[in-house]
Amino acid sequence: GHADDLLGGAGWSKRLKRGQKPEDEEEEAMKDYKKMQNMLKDVLDQATQKLSQFLSQHNLPETRMRVEHLMNRLAGLKPDILLDPIYIGLFGSTGEGKSTLLNTIIGKTFFLPVSGNRCCTSCVVQVNTSHNRYLEAKIHLLTDEEWKDELKCLVALVEQDEDEDAESREAALKISTIYGEEACAKSYEELCRMKPIVHIPPTRCITLRGTHEQDLSERMRPYISIQSIRNNEEGTSRDDQSTYLWPLIKHVEVTVPALPLIPEGVVFVDIPGMGDFNRKRDAIWKENINKCSVIWVVKSIVRILGEGIHETLLKEGMKAFQSGMCRDISLVVTKSDQINLDEYRWETGRNDINEHDAILERNENVKRSKRETMKKTLEKVLPSDSYVLQKADLVYTVSAQEYNKGKILLKEETEIPKLREYIQTFYTAQKRNKLMDYVSEALVIFSLLQSLRSNQDSQYQDAKEHLEDLSTRAMDALEEKIEACFVPIEQSLSEGVDEAKNSYKKIINKILQRHGGYQGFHRTLKAVCLNKGVYVSRVFHRIDINDCLAWPIYEKIDMSFGDVLRIQMGTCSRLKVCLDTFKNDMQKQLKEAMMTYVVADREDKLISRRCACQFTFQQTEKFILQKRDEIYQSLTVSIQNDLLQCYEDAAKQRGIGAFKRMKDILSDGIKAKTETGMFERAQEKMRKHLQNLK
Repeated sequence: GHADDLLGGAGWSKRLKRGQKPEDEEEEAMKDYKKMQNMLKDVLDQATQKLSQFLSQHNLPETRMRVEHLMNRLAGLKPDILLDPIYIGLFGSTGEGKSTLLNTIIGKTFFLPVSGNRCCTSCVVQVNTSHNRYLEAKIHLLTDEEWKDELKCLVALVEQDEDEDAESREAALKISTIYGEEACAKSYEELCRMKPIVHIPPTRCITLRGTHEQDLSERMRPYISIQSIRNNEEGTSRDDQSTYLWPLIKHVEVTVPALPLIPEGVVFVDIPGMGDFNRKRDAIWKENINKCSVIWVVKSIVRILGEGIHETLLKEGMKAFQSGMCRDISLVVTKSDQINLDEYRWETGRNDINEHDAILERNENVKRSKRETMKKTLEKVLPSDSYVLQKADLVYTVSAQEYNKGKILLKEETEIPKLREYIQTFYTAQKRNKLMDYVSEALVIFSLLQSLRSNQDSQYQDAKEHLEDLSTRAMDALEEKIEACFVPIEQSLSEGVDEAKNSYKKIINKILQRHGGYQGFHRTLKAVCLNKGVYVSRVFHRIDINDCLAWPIYEKIDMSFGDVLRIQMGTCSRLKVCLDTFKNDMQKQLKEAMMTYVVADREDKLISRRCACQFTFQQTEKFILQKRDEIYQSLTVSIQNDLLQCYEDAAKQRGIGAFKRMKDILSDGIKAKTETGMFERAQEKMRKHLQNLK
C-alpha cells in the first residue's frame, strides 16, 4: 500500500496534459520514476551510514545480529532497478523479415544483416543498448564438447552409403568449413582427432567493435548469416570460407549506443523459429523464448495465408505463457505493403480500387482472420476475459520498407509507430511495478529497524506470542486452500495420461510415416535418435518426439495449469488469489490484535508487520515463477529419460534396412514403455514438483 501511495501521489504521477502525446506522458512518468529511485538510493546510503555508526557504539549480541541482518538486506537492494532488462522476442522462421523489422524499430535501417535473396539469421541474436559511443558484437562459440555433440549428427547425415539431398549437403558444408574438403569422408572419431582449418579463439568468443554501423554490419554478417550449399555455389571462395566460424556460432550479443526511439533497458531478441539441432543452441533458443516478457510471432504476409508454420510458432510461444516470463503475445505480419493489385481486383471484383486502399483493406482482412485463429489458440490456456484476448492489437500488419521509403503508405499506416508506442507503454508499466517492489522492500527494512527500538517491551512480547499463534492457525487454513487450488491440475493430469495412452500410436505414426515422401528422412530420423528425440531439420522442420508424446497431457492441463500459476497481463491465477486473500486477512488480524495491546510505538510495529507480510508474499510469487518452468517441462523430460535406450538402439542401426529397423525400434520401444507406465511416471514426476511447490 505504501508503494502505491508513493508512486500514485502528487509529484510522482502526472496526468496527461491537454494536447500532450501519450509517448510524452510515458517519458515524463519515467523521469519521475528515476527521480524516486535516486531519492531512495540517497536514503538507503544515509541509513547504511547511520547503522554502521550504531554498530560501532553497541555491543548487545542480539541487537547487533538483527541490525547486521537488516544492513545486509539494505545492501542487497539493487541500486538501479530501472535498468533491469525487459526482453522482447521476435520469433519466426528465417526470411520472414525479423531483422528488417528490428532494424526499422531501432532506427538503423541496414544494421543487422538482412537476407535479400537468401535466408539470414541462423542463431539467437540479442540487441541491447549501452552508454558507450561505439557499437559492439560478441560472437559466442560452441565449446569443444558442444561442437562434438553436434558433429555426431552431422556425420550421420553425410554417411557415404546414402544418396545426397539438401540436408546432407548442408551438413557436409559445415564439416568441410571446419575441417577441410576431404573431411566428409572421415569417421566421427577421425574428425575428433583432426585439427580445424579455421582459427578458433581459446576464449570461444569473438568481439567486434566499431563506430560505423555499416562497417560492423559487414563484419557481423559471416557470423550471423546462414551459409548454405547454394551460397557456396554462388562463388564464395575456399579462402574466404576458411575464416568463417558460422557452424560454431552459439549466439550473438549486439550492443549499440542509447537509442532515442527505444527506452533504456529494452532488449530485443531475434529468435529463429524452429530451434536448432545442436543441444546447446536449442537450449539457448528455449531459454530466450522463456525469458521474454513479450513475444511477437513474425510472419510475412506473402506466406501467412498459405502456410501453417506460424501456427506452430504460436504453439511454441504459448509454452512460454505457461512456463516462462511471457506476459503478452502478438502476431506481427511483415511486408504488408506487398500486393498483386491486378489479382486483388479480380478476387474482389473491384477494378477501381487503388493500390493504397487495396493494401489497407487486405491488411484489415488479414488482421480479422488471424485474430480469430489466435484467439482460438489462446482460449485453450487463457480465460475469455483476459487482457490478451480482449486487446485491440492482437495482430499487427507492418511494412518496414514503406516506413523507410513512404511511396504508398503513410508512416502511421505502416504500424511501426504503433509497435514503438506499445514498447514504451509496456516498458513504463513494468518499470512502475519493479519500482513498487523496490519501495516495498525498502519500507519493510526501515519498519523492522524502527520496531527494534522497543521489541523488549513486555506488552509487545505478549502481542508477538498472540500474533504467532494467529499466524500458525492461518497457515494451516492456507495449506488446505492451496491443496484445493491444485486439485484441477491433478484431475487434468489423470485425464491427460489416459488420452496420451490412447493416442501415442497415432502420434508416433504421424512422425514416422511421411506423406510428403521419405527422401532424406532416414538421415533425419537417425539425427533425431542421436539427439535424444529432438532434431531441427531445414526440410522436415522441428521434430520432438518427447514433446509430441506429452502433448495430449499438456492439452488437458494447460487451462488448469494456467489458472493456478498464470502471470499474464490482466489475469490473476487461483494461487495468487488464494495468497492475496490470506495476506489481506492476516493484515486485518494483525491490526485487530495490535489494537488489543497497549504497546509503545504501536503504529510503527503494525506497519513493520504489514510490510514484512507484503514482502514475504512478493518473494513467494518470485519463487513460484522460478519453479514454474521446471514443473511444466517435467512431463517432457520424464518421457525423454524413459526413451533414452530406445534412441540409442535406433541410432546404432546401419546398412540395408536400417531405416525400417530404426522405425520398428522406436515404435516397439514406445509401445513397451507405455505398457510399463511411461506416462504414469511422467504424471508422478509433475505431481512431485507440484507437491514440493506447495
